[in-house]
Amino acid sequence: MRHIEPAVFFPAVILTVAGVAFAVLAGDQAEAVFSTLREVITHNAGWVYSVGVGAFLIGAFVVALSDWGRIRLGPQDSEPEYAFLPWFAMLFSAGMGIGLMFFAVAEPMTHYLAAPYAEPETREAAQQAMVLTFFHWGVHAWAVYTIVGLSLAYFAFRHGLPLTIRSALYPLIGERIYGPIGHAVDVLAILGTLFGVATSLGYGVTQINAGLNALFGIAISTEIQVGLIAVITLIATTSVLAGLDAGIRRLSVFNLSLAVALLAFVLIAGPTLFLISAYVQNIGEYISSLATLTFNVDAYGDGDWVNDWTLFYWGWWISWSPFVGMFIARISRGRTIREFILGTLLGPTLFTFAWMTIYGNSALRMALADAASPLVEVVRSGDTPLALFAFLDTLPFTAVTSVAAIILVTTFFVTSSDSGSLVKATLASGGTLTPPVWQRLVWAVLEGLVAAVLLVAGGLAALQSATIAAALPFTLVIMLAFAGLVRAWSMETKRRAGVKTAAQLPVEGVAVPWRVRLKLMFANPDEKEVSAWIKETALPAMKAAAEEMNTLGLEARAEPDETGAHLQASHETGPDFVYGVALKTYPEEGGEPGQARAEVYLSDGGRHYDVFGYTQVQLIRDLLRHYERHRQWMHHLGRGS
Repeated sequence: MRHIEPAVFFPAVILTVAGVAFAVLAGDQAEAVFSTLREVITHNAGWVYSVGVGAFLIGAFVVALSDWGRIRLGPQDSEPEYAFLPWFAMLFSAGMGIGLMFFAVAEPMTHYLAAPYAEPETREAAQQAMVLTFFHWGVHAWAVYTIVGLSLAYFAFRHGLPLTIRSALYPLIGERIYGPIGHAVDVLAILGTLFGVATSLGYGVTQINAGLNALFGIAISTEIQVGLIAVITLIATTSVLAGLDAGIRRLSVFNLSLAVALLAFVLIAGPTLFLISAYVQNIGEYISSLATLTFNVDAYGDGDWVNDWTLFYWGWWISWSPFVGMFIARISRGRTIREFILGTLLGPTLFTFAWMTIYGNSALRMALADAASPLVEVVRSGDTPLALFAFLDTLPFTAVTSVAAIILVTTFFVTSSDSGSLVKATLASGGTLTPPVWQRLVWAVLEGLVAAVLLVAGGLAALQSATIAAALPFTLVIMLAFAGLVRAWSMETKRRAGVKTAAQLPVEGVAVPWRVRLKLMFANPDEKEVSAWIKETALPAMKAAAEEMNTLGLEARAEPDETGAHLQASHETGPDFVYGVALKTYPEEGGEPGQARAEVYLSDGGRHYDVFGYTQVQLIRDLLRHYERHRQWMHHLGRGS
């Protein structure tokens, strides 16, 4: 296991220190520079964000519903590493949990008070406010995460490339991903992840501080907020030490459980039937407005609202995509492309819509009835961190729900910090799936320090603007990565075509005589017998084939492995050929030992047929049958057809 990738780790640390120093020392000047840069980009190239995000969404759904959706993120016979509930909880906690707590009340109320396309503070404004909120927090954001995560998971788990951002560019630049280009991409991904999470942490503690002020009268001050950052960082480092399963997974499940409980309380305590009806209608209006909103860049207006809201969100989601995309890739090994896309697009989106409806529509209903003056004034004054607590103050059991909200905000930040540290450590250690704990600790602590320094000295706004401005070139990187995915999936299709079109070896002498095969079906061998056959027959057959391949200029080797034995042949161009035989046992009911089998597998997974009892010649013929198909596939690739 590689502990560090020097060409990524050290430049990332140096540039982190330099970036923070510039944001702090330059102060207002840095904020002005980055804000101006962001405005120039959104005004002149904002359409790139809109076209890019729209293309990612359309492309994701097309792929999910196509034949490519059956491809697994790993060998074709692999199983998901995590069950659906822990998987959903982790991707949701890392992707949007924090933002929902911060904006669930504030954003719909803001659009209601300053509606861009309706008379403010009217029923039309309230209805429009929910559609716009859905638009900014819906499938578009998850489409960005999905494309990035899909690129990384596919190349890492299907083709054995490192789990790093650079791997998404492999179909386009090949082995150069291991050089300066690849190092630069991973360094930028680390910086984007670190600054994005640190900026959110810096702003997020203001909401926790606001809740503590509303509940216990604790002063709102920088000192308190720095202390909160220290506490969150400490909890995150504890989670780091616990590992992915015991740390992030358990915290994420806890987050989801507490979020559902809080959501259910607000639903029951509020206008329940109205909220259920609003949820259905909001989704319908959102779907009907999807095309118009997606490609609205306000070409016939001044573009201010679209730039300040929609393009800001698109830039923010894109800037977070290396972090969230890589994390959801890390936890998605074994899922099919269809499961991955539909799971990441629809699951979190429907939960987000429920959350926004229950909180947002409850607040809007009270505002329309003039029953929430304090809440309206909080939002009108721009005091966003207090909006959630001002809303909870209108419901029963305010103290209990506010404490639950503070806990939830805190644990969402912890999971973001912990998962962000896992992503950065993975990138800085060359893509290993189990980066060393000391690296995760370094990045978790550094993240907290960056947030604290920027909060005290100023510079959070500057780095936020810089991060969003950097989303423009990364949009182009994601487009290239998606093009690379399509090319790779086309290769998969040609691989299957090669199986159908390859010339077959003569049938005579290939198959085991039918009477022998019929007898073997009822032989019911045990593990010891199959293991001995692999050692005495299969492995020598593979070695004989490998020796002959080497005389023809190939680099082939046959060797035993943990499950049996395999042959691997390398080519100057194109992927390696792998043919293996694995010992598989299938217990009978009650756990008693059952039949043992010698099953064939290739580089893309198991073939689920048994070759126990083949002679060496018969096994070599089966091996060559698959190798001929492999060469036929490489022939298709070489022609580019």
